[in-house]
Amino acid sequence: MQNGFVESFNGRMRDELLNETMFRNLPHVRVVISTWTTDYNTERPHSALSYQTPADYARNESSAQRAIAQPSPDGVNTNRAPVATG
Repeated sequence: MQNGFVESFNGRMRDELLNETMFRNLPHVRVVISTWTTDYNTERPHSALSYQTPADYARNESSAQRAIAQPSPDGVNTNRAPVATG
């Protein structure tokens, strides 16, 4: 086990989505996974966040005071490189 958070997420995704869904094609996979991920990241309460949704936790003043990641310094290129599809 390299990272407990990643292992936990992978297990949940496998049990709740991948084992339960018959995908028709790649676009269908993308839509279903995007929908599930959005629900997981915004609407679902998490035990690590005192059973709050991530959106509620982010609105909480105590959590808003802690910076999760610092912004890029001036002059750093944050544009993503295009990725070929298919």
